[in-house]
Amino acid sequence: MQTKANTFPRLLLDHAKQRPDAPAVREKDLGIWQTWSWAMVAREVREIACGLASLGFKAGDNLAIVGANRPHLYMAVLAAQSLRGVPVPLYQDAVAGEMVFMLEDASIEFVIAEDQEQVDKLLECRELKKQGAGIGHIVYDDPRGLRHYDQAGLLGYDKLRELGSAFDAAHPRFFDESVASVEPGDVAVILYTSGTTGRPKGVCQTHASFIAAGRGGVETDRLGPGDNIMSYLPMAWVGDHLFSVAQWLVGGFTLNCPESSETVMNDMREIGPSYYFGPPRTFEGLLTAVSIRMEDAAASKRWLYAKFMALAQRVGADLLNGAPVGFGDRLLYGLGNLLVYGPLRNVLGMSRIRVAYTAGAAIGPDLFRFYRSIGVNLKQFYGQTETCAYVCLQQDGKVKLQTVGSAAPGIELKIADDGEVLVRGVSVLKEYYKRPDATAEVLDADGYFHTGDAGVIDAEGHLRIIDRAKDVGRLAGGAIFAPNYIENKLKFFPQIKEAVCFGNERDEVCAAINIDYEAVGNWAERRGLAYGGYVDLAGKPEVLALIGECIAKVNADLAGEDGMGETQIARFLVLHKELDPDDDELTRTRKVRRGFIADKYRVLVDALYGGKTEQYIETQVKFEDGRTGVVNATLKIVEAKTYPILKAAA
Repeated sequence: MQTKANTFPRLLLDHAKQRPDAPAVREKDLGIWQTWSWAMVAREVREIACGLASLGFKAGDNLAIVGANRPHLYMAVLAAQSLRGVPVPLYQDAVAGEMVFMLEDASIEFVIAEDQEQVDKLLECRELKKQGAGIGHIVYDDPRGLRHYDQAGLLGYDKLRELGSAFDAAHPRFFDESVASVEPGDVAVILYTSGTTGRPKGVCQTHASFIAAGRGGVETDRLGPGDNIMSYLPMAWVGDHLFSVAQWLVGGFTLNCPESSETVMNDMREIGPSYYFGPPRTFEGLLTAVSIRMEDAAASKRWLYAKFMALAQRVGADLLNGAPVGFGDRLLYGLGNLLVYGPLRNVLGMSRIRVAYTAGAAIGPDLFRFYRSIGVNLKQFYGQTETCAYVCLQQDGKVKLQTVGSAAPGIELKIADDGEVLVRGVSVLKEYYKRPDATAEVLDADGYFHTGDAGVIDAEGHLRIIDRAKDVGRLAGGAIFAPNYIENKLKFFPQIKEAVCFGNERDEVCAAINIDYEAVGNWAERRGLAYGGYVDLAGKPEVLALIGECIAKVNADLAGEDGMGETQIARFLVLHKELDPDDDELTRTRKVRRGFIADKYRVLVDALYGGKTEQYIETQVKFEDGRTGVVNATLKIVEAKTYPILKAAA
């Protein structure tokens, strides 16, 4: 049952009034699922809001929220909004040096944190902050390890609720009047961009924008109170805010928080969510886990899996789309569903999935086809932090592997003369926080947001994203070079965790590869190949040959695609370390910082194009405890197998 309320706090109160006892949020704690009804959530949000008000939090203030997906942190989002304040979720894995920039930029004085780890970072940030009044209040949810902390401004979550109850009793009309004062055009959240090309910017999105985006998705996929979603992705990511806040409050389904990041798969199997979302990296990781299990399976099971997966790749996606499929294939697919596809979906925690989405980066068509072929209704949506992650949606029966769907309800699309995708409509940002210059750069006079993505719209109105506009280039011979397209093909293989391709204004394409340590390690152990860690494993001749086989398959595909044959990978190397956000090589959303990597590993790029067969490198790395060290290795440069171009370039 959808409510038509126009701000997030009013949406919450409507659900609490209309179905107070229905489950709103669940959390697994110490192996047991705890449930909050809508009435319980509303009461707790009221207490948190009044507790914050008793400490001096007021309309216009920003509240930082940092931690994993916890019910109390989602309630804190609503509490800040109820006071006409603005929640600012931060990435929980960010180090203090990164976090302090956003705390300063957003003038944060109040923080709600998950646990001791986050409190320790915030106390370090308090020392690092050079501007403003500083962080005056840190409220922690999990008290373990904090008993003897006596720093000023530290407060437990339960104590905050006690303060709120007392404040509410003394000012019984305060909360209701505050909620009534919130306007749809008020800023509902500040979400910081991933910062692939510089300092993150705070994106200001209104209640109206996110509610319109949430409503568009809910109505497209007919979501409602009977649905369940697993909330496990960073709260600071725009996708989580769309699904776990906006759509949750619009559709009124149940939000489930896992016990920890390590237990997500088991928790999913217990809950059986009907609605699921994740970036391509998550789906890549799930496929890698399946591949590892199949390597360890008996020969008969591997044979059965291979046979039925070949059938699924041929007809599975057509069956899901409702396209005609022969009776014999339908019968065999039904048997495959009983023996392979159904058990596989159960292992993935997707046995009850009615609709699944991926976004945040382009997904390779091979990976996309795999999930749809086994009966998972995986679809793509497209958007940015600046558009509430809401620009295009794929509708049931109209899913194309190479596109991200057509314009979502309330959205207009246009392709600029230079190929850039332009967006106008309900989900476009209000502004960048304290950055009118940056706002003017992305919003034109006609109200179109310039996405920075290059794309084309086909005859049916479906958008195909080619790559980031700044990343699309040309080889020296004139062929279009879209590195992300090639990288996604590479990452379909479970042995490849990350790939970075080079080639702009060069004669050919070269690649730097990160192996998946777990998948390749399992492969090596099954063959009796001893290794002493990531660096040793990555440099094994047998591993280089394995990666070479994967690249040869990608090159064979590229050779048969219009306009892509010239972008086959000529040479590659396997990096001696995993690309890591702590080393600034990836963003916190795991996007490659391509320019930074090209500069940092310039000696390797030069070696790839300089005819060398190996190159020595030393690289400084940061450890989780804050220490730094050096990783060194001599990397082999391998010639890749290429193929004659089968089709002329378009």
